[in-house]
Amino acid sequence: MLDCLPITTPRIKLRDGRHLSYKEYGVPKESAKYKIIFVHGFDSVKYYNVIADTASPALIEELGIYIVSFDRPGYGESDSDPKRTLKSMALDTEELADQLGLGSKFYVVGFSMGGQAVWPILKYIPHRLAGATLIAPVVNYWWPNFPSNLSSQEYSKQLVRYKWSLWVVHHLPSLTYWWNTRTWFPPHSVIAHSPDVLSPQDRKLVPVFTRE
Repeated sequence: MLDCLPITTPRIKLRDGRHLSYKEYGVPKESAKYKIIFVHGFDSVKYYNVIADTASPALIEELGIYIVSFDRPGYGESDSDPKRTLKSMALDTEELADQLGLGSKFYVVGFSMGGQAVWPILKYIPHRLAGATLIAPVVNYWWPNFPSNLSSQEYSKQLVRYKWSLWVVHHLPSLTYWWNTRTWFPPHSVIAHSPDVLSPQDRKLVPVFTRE
């Protein structure tokens, strides 16, 4: 269906014929001191770039920051990737950097679920990175290197429906799609756009990110 819609931003053609749509922010990459690839989160697109949205243009200019944000496969104006793997996500990012001429090393920033893409980038192409940052990343409460008391403590603070959906994802991952598409089960708090999942501080910031 994407072919029926007008394409509004530049796209690159990847090694397998797919297209990846992107948007550039900040100073020209030719003169930039810092070249950053920003990876958006769940239920988002390349236009929601928290760095460009929150940093003043004057600061970006002063620091010499160039940022490129792209629609992840299947989002926005990027083609879907039915064969997507963690490694292919890292290679997509590397190919974007190469086709845009970002040089041998660049920075990556993953916001929220975008952090999921940063981990394989760290694993598969660490030699291409000047640095990596996670902003408000989604965590796995079953990560073995997390202190068990900290994981249990934070997990206990989550909404009941959030706990249920996380339990399904961890213990019965094959049922994840089915669970989240049944109206009689409590959906994941993020999928439901529930404000209850936000802290008081986050709720104050919502207008900043939802302004026209």
